[in-house]
Amino acid sequence: MSTPLRIGYVPEHFSTPLHFAKKHYGLNAELIPFPSGTGHMVTAIRSKEIDVAIGLTEGWIAGLGKVDNPSPQNDGGYRLVGTYVETPLCWAISTGVNRPEIQSVDSLKRSKVGVSRIGSGSYVMSYVLADERNWLLPTAGVGTENESASPFSDFVVLNTFENLRKAVNDDTADFFMWEHFTSKKYYDNGEIRRVGEIYTPWSSWKIVASTGLVEDARVDDLLEKLNKGIKHFNENQDEAVEYISTQLDYSEEDAREWLKTVKFPEATQGVDLKVVENTVDLLQKAGVLAKGKGFEPEAMIAKRR
Repeated sequence: MSTPLRIGYVPEHFSTPLHFAKKHYGLNAELIPFPSGTGHMVTAIRSKEIDVAIGLTEGWIAGLGKVDNPSPQNDGGYRLVGTYVETPLCWAISTGVNRPEIQSVDSLKRSKVGVSRIGSGSYVMSYVLADERNWLLPTAGVGTENESASPFSDFVVLNTFENLRKAVNDDTADFFMWEHFTSKKYYDNGEIRRVGEIYTPWSSWKIVASTGLVEDARVDDLLEKLNKGIKHFNENQDEAVEYISTQLDYSEEDAREWLKTVKFPEATQGVDLKVVENTVDLLQKAGVLAKGKGFEPEAMIAKRR
């Protein structure tokens, strides 16, 4: 038998088809959870700790878009090989329960934003929020000559969702952004307060493989088994709800509500170039990426749709 793939994933409700692929369809893999998210997986796949990973579109594309002087020797560490979720992600915007000065999204301009890591989805989306709200100065943004013109006073790196929740209650950060249903439990129990929300302007989850493995038969097998896991997920929603509500720290009610909002592809193989181009364009506009730097969209993709 071939060596199992080491697959990085975020242990949230979106991981359910991956769980089914392993449980029911013999996926030969070691599933390695990364609760701190996509930014951590970018680091892990580059350091060869994992072979493949499933994470947020914006995190993967920002990672490859920031590579200085791309070359065969400086290859960014991974490539996009598959599409895991077709629908956008709803990012909830949260603050502490005793922060009366924060009553609306507009009150967050020039405030301290908590992020899991620099380059993570929570970091990237803060710039997308700023762009949507017209908080960006023309020269602001990562990779430009005037990063000090940031729409926020500070980016506070906090690594985990738990740390983010604590930070907005002890004034270490003013707000943070995290997926809606993962955040909702903590609105319901009164730990944090919801300020607003923002949707990604792109399909939300992609699959990447280490650059040395993009042609590996095990990656093709993973994509096939994921297709079966997704089909099982779609046809066995009660089983999905049971798994999410007993193993992943969500209520049954929230799990069922989430099922109404998410669409996985029938075929995970490949990535649409237009999705990557549109994401790069928006990330450049938001100041996350700089034009003329990093990999071009076509070069980020190893398997095209």
